[in-house]
Amino acid sequence: MRIRATVAAVTGALALSALAVPAAQADGNASLASMAPGKSKSSKVTPFAAASPADEVVGDTQITSVSVNGGKDIVVGVSKKKTFTISVTATDPSGIYDGYAQLWHGSDVDNVDGVITPDAEWGTCTATGATTGTCKVTLVADPNENIYANLLAGTWKVWAGAMGNDGDYVITDAYKTARVQRASTLTVNAAPEPVTKGKTVTVTGKLARANWDDLAYHGYTGQSVQLQFRKKTSDTYTTLKTIKSDSAGNLKTTTKATVDGYFRYSFAGTTTTPAVKATGDYVDVR
Repeated sequence: MRIRATVAAVTGALALSALAVPAAQADGNASLASMAPGKSKSSKVTPFAAASPADEVVGDTQITSVSVNGGKDIVVGVSKKKTFTISVTATDPSGIYDGYAQLWHGSDVDNVDGVITPDAEWGTCTATGATTGTCKVTLVADPNENIYANLLAGTWKVWAGAMGNDGDYVITDAYKTARVQRASTLTVNAAPEPVTKGKTVTVTGKLARANWDDLAYHGYTGQSVQLQFRKKTSDTYTTLKTIKSDSAGNLKTTTKATVDGYFRYSFAGTTTTPAVKATGDYVDVR
């Protein structure tokens, strides 16, 4: 069942499970997933474990880097699932046993309204030396489940943990941030075609983006969009002017026809919506 805009189910703070800690310290066989918040695969966002300090360090395990989706923003539409990975690189004198990560959204650990968790209970780890290793987990952003409303667009925090072969571990509630964005579309049409040299060309189009509240695309209003042109003999677009989308996301402007070439609109993007360029529309100038 799809959750709507209010998520009353999400309560508590990002935390370490009280039962998992002793097991991890004893033999290093507890998965970091058991220490992570909200690991359910269901469409409902589950409560986190009981509250404890925001960051936990036992022994000398250290996380040296975390990469989310290869450093790229996570762009989600209205129907297709977006699968991506998080890689946790860590070091421990005994070597790395496990690494784990997930994303959470909210103002702070006491006010969480979304989580994206891996299906697996363990990271897939590769030793890169006697004391270092990189562990990967696969996550899925699903507009029918965990990406349930527009309020989730923008910055998410990365919960990350690593465990050494000796049971030492480190956990950080917000190691870094990543962006989850509403997919965007952009169209263009230049007319008339063909056109007499020196006459006016009218260029229309529409900027739209995914709406996770109703799983449809709607016009993105009041956004600056560049009208660009490239000659038939060139590979480079030049910006002619910048206009704004109207209350329905529509675009319309005019320009003079000079030579054969392609017109397109280009949108630079925002924190919640990725950049997008329309496919150039060719105009024959006679």
